[in-house]
Amino acid sequence: MKKTIIDPIDLTVEEIDGLIALADDIMKDRTRYQDVCKHKILGTLFFEPSTRTRLSFESAMLSLGGSVLGFSEASSSSASKGESVMDTVHIVSNYCDIIAMRHPKEGAPLVGSKHCNVPLINAGDGGHNHPTQTLTDLLTIHREKGRLDNMTIGFCGDLKFGRTVHSLLKAMARYDNIRMIFISPDELKLPEYLKEDYLDPAHVDYEEVTSLDDVMGELDVLYMTRVQKERFFNEQDYLRLRDTYILDLKKLDNAKKDLSILHPLPRVNEITVDVDDDPRAAYFRQAANGRFIRMALILSLLGLDHEVERL
Repeated sequence: MKKTIIDPIDLTVEEIDGLIALADDIMKDRTRYQDVCKHKILGTLFFEPSTRTRLSFESAMLSLGGSVLGFSEASSSSASKGESVMDTVHIVSNYCDIIAMRHPKEGAPLVGSKHCNVPLINAGDGGHNHPTQTLTDLLTIHREKGRLDNMTIGFCGDLKFGRTVHSLLKAMARYDNIRMIFISPDELKLPEYLKEDYLDPAHVDYEEVTSLDDVMGELDVLYMTRVQKERFFNEQDYLRLRDTYILDLKKLDNAKKDLSILHPLPRVNEITVDVDDDPRAAYFRQAANGRFIRMALILSLLGLDHEVERL
């Protein structure tokens, strides 16, 4: 396995399947893994706010018996003094064994990795990639559906700026018989490069629509996203588009009984709270899964994924 994970396709399908199997094993018996990373340190370099990703990384390392150091916003690091990303990563890599890094600018983790002395994981870079969210999504789909092939998945909401969508579609395009439906207003359509570089070469069957209601009954998985205020330069555009799609129980009347509803969170109002109690709502289970897939990834990047067998 590569020691730098910037993009979900840095991992082969076989490696992803192995990580899912390892995460499943961790979930069955957490105590077997509780000391595998003893004396190991995770550095969390978060130049952009995060709740689920940062805390699940920290929880993952602590659950493996390791320790954590880092910062949760750029203002609390030397970046506020003008230090480059490359220098920050280079310095911190001397203090830890593995790094998880989030940055608002696309490509920043890749730049940082050039002078990093330890494995580095991209924890989200602007509207580009979010590989560990993708691994979380794949683990969730596998646990909910029992497979990662032969399904129709609908992506709904902000498909232009949504890095979780961009990452997941690249990973899913490598599995057999995947159909994708992209549901968004014209202003937030999927970028052309993703279709040209990833979907078309893989001969993925996909379509773009503006109505969620029209395709709801076709979906095996619905991946909802919020319209991201922080990605807009014009607040009026954000206010005009933010309520385009709101999923409520009424909209689920035509959905399959075994539909799985995912959302990378946080949500604003695109899924009403009355949906939370529907058994098809998988997004809180999805958030919980993030801890375990990150545990599996940390173990694998540190070369400790088989260490539990010797304990």
